[in-house]
Amino acid sequence: MGHLSTHVLDTMHGCPAAGMKVTLQRITDRGAQTLKTFTLNHDGRNDGGPLLDAATMAVGRYRLSFEVADYFRAKGVTLPEPAFIDVVPIDFGIADAAGRYHVPLLVSPWSYGTYRGS
Repeated sequence: MGHLSTHVLDTMHGCPAAGMKVTLQRITDRGAQTLKTFTLNHDGRNDGGPLLDAATMAVGRYRLSFEVADYFRAKGVTLPEPAFIDVVPIDFGIADAAGRYHVPLLVSPWSYGTYRGS
């Protein structure tokens, strides 16, 4: 019962990053293939549940790209041009298609962190 999920927390405002645009891609020898683009809900998560579920999980390389600068500008934060952090790409591997992969992002206009969550 493998699945992939994400959750984004805005550490500047101390809240979920509702409204942030995110893109999920699969990375292959032929390049990046976009699997889905979505906007985070009020809880900083994908409204549709897992990004990949048991039927769509596959071993391979993936990328989640988070539109950080656009999100903070929409929240009224004045950022320099260009922004210090614009898009945060997180490249990761899925080695077990039956595993649970959670990719959280903690982000501000000046820093970010991630880890493999549970």
